[in-house]
Amino acid sequence: MKEGYRIVNIDTTLCLQEPKIKSYAGKMQSVIAEITGLTIKDVSIKATTTEKLGFVGREEGVVAYASVLIFSE
Repeated sequence: MKEGYRIVNIDTTLCLQEPKIKSYAGKMQSVIAEITGLTIKDVSIKATTTEKLGFVGREEGVVAYASVLIFSE
């Protein structure tokens, strides 16, 4: 990260029909926290479906969103 800035937290959402990620979310959270130097409580992993709509609903791909709060020191 550029000098003078630090990551405060990360909020992620995965849009996919399959696989269900509940059993993987904790490990994903741990890995992201380790890579970024955050604590596990500062990393959120959520998932949703698109109710069978679009390319995600047809299981042709996934969409991932991440919002990162960055603090200027």
